[in-house]
Amino acid sequence: MKKTFALEDLDCAACAAKMEDAIKKLEGVQDASVSFMTQKLTLEADDARFDQIARQAAALCRRVEPDCTLILK
Repeated sequence: MKKTFALEDLDCAACAAKMEDAIKKLEGVQDASVSFMTQKLTLEADDARFDQIARQAAALCRRVEPDCTLILK
């Protein structure tokens, strides 16, 4: 499954790159792309665990940049 999520308060391109690298290392993730310019995360991951992986990605985003929020809609 592949979905795109909005990111709020992503203030730094270097932080976006750190988030992308960390999310790509999560088990079950096939691909991830964090765009500082569009403030979006595109996540491709296992269908069966997608919601769990998306929550893990949101936690990683907060760990890298505490003010950043991944909108899981």
